[in-house]
Amino acid sequence: MIGKDDIEAIGKFLKTHALKGELNVQLDIDADFIRPDIPLIVKRDGIPVPFFISSVRPKGHFASLVKLDGIDSEEDAREFINQIIYARKTDVAGYLGEDSDQEEGLYIDDMIGFRIVDAYTEKIVGKIERVDLSTANALFVTSTPDGEIFIPAAAELISGVDPVSRTVTVEIPKGLMNLNSKNNK
Repeated sequence: MIGKDDIEAIGKFLKTHALKGELNVQLDIDADFIRPDIPLIVKRDGIPVPFFISSVRPKGHFASLVKLDGIDSEEDAREFINQIIYARKTDVAGYLGEDSDQEEGLYIDDMIGFRIVDAYTEKIVGKIERVDLSTANALFVTSTPDGEIFIPAAAELISGVDPVSRTVTVEIPKGLMNLNSKNNK
């Protein structure tokens, strides 16, 4: 039996994907942690219940599409939406580091409403309106004076997140800002 003290939060189920029970998963650890031999644990009525993975497709460093054994329809998968994902501490010891209990992480959805700051110019680009998970890489859908733009939410491009000032500092790829410029329309 898995005890409450034996598990560690590692992510969250975000939404269903397609019709056969796949789920979009956002992780606080590298996506390569998710493997069929390690169960994902979800609390059901406060009790940790393990679910084994029948398939997994990575969607970047911290996101994956996961199919759980026995979850074979979109209706079955809906029960997992917004549920926290746990794993046994012994399974994640090498992924989370020693001070994982000390640090509360932000989910990508928690950044909705934050301002995007360009790391190169240090100027505010706009405000994150929503997160688009429909592509292989998550995107911040950002409102700017020139309209809506999509900014990659890749960990290697994010140089800082400040929950107090509600800002995300991003190393925006050269030319990206010009894609939606009013001058280019």
